[in-house]
Amino acid sequence: MTCGGHFDIDSKQKDIKSLEAELLKENFWDDKKRAEKTIDELNLLKQIVDDVNRIKCKLEGNLEVLSVSFDDDEIVSMINEEMKDIVKEVRTLETNTLLDGPYDGNDCILEVHSGAGGTEACDWANMLYRMYTRWCEKKKFRIEILDIQAGEEVGIKSAYILVKGKNSYGYLKNEKGIHRLVRLSPFDANNKRHTSFASIDVIPEFDNTLDIEINEKDLKIDVYRASGAGGQHVNTTDSAVRITHLPTKTVVTCQNQRSQIQNREKALEMLKSKLKLMELEKQNNELSEIRGEQRNIEFGSQIRSYVMHPYSMVKDHRTNCETSNVDKVLDGEIDLFIEANLKRR
Repeated sequence: MTCGGHFDIDSKQKDIKSLEAELLKENFWDDKKRAEKTIDELNLLKQIVDDVNRIKCKLEGNLEVLSVSFDDDEIVSMINEEMKDIVKEVRTLETNTLLDGPYDGNDCILEVHSGAGGTEACDWANMLYRMYTRWCEKKKFRIEILDIQAGEEVGIKSAYILVKGKNSYGYLKNEKGIHRLVRLSPFDANNKRHTSFASIDVIPEFDNTLDIEINEKDLKIDVYRASGAGGQHVNTTDSAVRITHLPTKTVVTCQNQRSQIQNREKALEMLKSKLKLMELEKQNNELSEIRGEQRNIEFGSQIRSYVMHPYSMVKDHRTNCETSNVDKVLDGEIDLFIEANLKRR
């Protein structure tokens, strides 16, 4: 079985035995977080191996039936139908085996930011916000709106969404970048074609033991009145918090907690996660330069175009993966793009 490379089940089984040996050590539970991470890794490996063996058994069973009933049209038709389901299972397994990055299994924070263009850009950001929340619903991921800033007329200027679910960062990291929309503007009296941009950023949720030191002097902290859904306290107190890390110009906001103190603590967690990811990306870029590899420009690059006029097409410029069903994509059907980019990586 090929999953963006050779899938070696024997290697996976060796990894399982190694992790099982870790569980038997006397000091295994001394570090509770490390122990829980080991158990999660072990369970994931066992699930992958079980899935491979289950699919293998199905295929061997079908081959055995066909060897004696290859001229029975009804049985051949039945097996052909079953093969469609097996192909879907293999695709899912293939994707899961590609989610092997150090933080792929983590929850994540998805950020949506409107680009230049006022009303058009805010409406486009809102369309992307809906697309990702619909995708999360289909994946049965839980979401928590940390902060959302409405546009002056329609749509949103920005949104911060906490996505909770296995491999949510592994999936959504493939969405980071600039997204471009081309359509006939519903806000233009002359019905002219407009191009709008919005950016997506994704950071993994790290645990609270991040080795990131932040100097208070480097922070600019603003408080403002919360807006939107969030409870009875909303619009009654200046509880929302915006933190700017001056050296890196990194901005995070949070308004969903019930007090300014809680929002400040959550915003600081988000800032630490962002700075940690920036540090990791810097290290990876330095390694790439040493190896002489061409670096991909992430933020600031146009990764995907959504064209609604003069034709219908969504195209990912990194993989050339495309579809003409724009409405389906905007309703959360983005797995084809995520899977294609995972294989590219």
